[in-house]
Amino acid sequence: MKMTLKNIILTAITGFCALSSLSAQVTQTQAKALLEKADKNTSFAGTDYKANYTVVTDKPGAGKSVTTAVMYRRDSKNMFTILITGPDADKGKGYVQFDDSIWFYDPRDKQFTFTSARNKFQNSSINNSDLVPFTFAKDYDIKSFSEVKLGKFDCVLYELTAKTKNVDYSVIKLWVSKDDGLIRKKEDYSLSGQLLRTTAIPSYQKVGERYVPGGMLVVDNLRGTKIDGKMQYEKTQISISNVTFQKQSNVVYSKQFLQEMGF
Repeated sequence: MKMTLKNIILTAITGFCALSSLSAQVTQTQAKALLEKADKNTSFAGTDYKANYTVVTDKPGAGKSVTTAVMYRRDSKNMFTILITGPDADKGKGYVQFDDSIWFYDPRDKQFTFTSARNKFQNSSINNSDLVPFTFAKDYDIKSFSEVKLGKFDCVLYELTAKTKNVDYSVIKLWVSKDDGLIRKKEDYSLSGQLLRTTAIPSYQKVGERYVPGGMLVVDNLRGTKIDGKMQYEKTQISISNVTFQKQSNVVYSKQFLQEMGF
């Protein structure tokens, strides 16, 4: 068949569109790089981090509780300190991590108790590990990945399987936005495939060149109560404000700091 100029142009356009579609698909190498970027976005190496946290836990049938705290992090040294400022009954309590150990301090008996990253923070739906940098690229293998739409975000959806026992969850599904490498949603599963928790990070605030979540919502899919015939799960909303990356005194990341700041 004789090719006209119109047919040649249409063929070229069709071929170009197909090529563009193929080139837009995320490759294994790109997927790995994006996951590494997502981890990096949660870490503030080279600087200290300080912010105010408001943690609201809603337990269906039991009401809400509010905890306020100041978070200090020095990610380059794997150190953090959390000083609880409210409610009144919990003022002065805190957590400090150094030398890969986490200690909880209670000013009432002036004692430190060893805790772990997997333990719940102040009886909420979040773990201590939710408040520090993520290391998915290091601790998990990418079982699969695909491009999906999550609301208005173009994301890569990962299914990750743990390659070490030193993690909170054996299987994770993770939604990472393609354009900026920010984590938008996370689902935590048991090895048997049971959904344990769901985390959403709907918005971020830009502080300098860094991105910090404006808030996070964590739903505990194991803890729930039927109310009016409908299952309602325990959930915790975290709001983050007054973020600064100014260097803090070394003493902030010590047991001494919590002892001195205890109310």
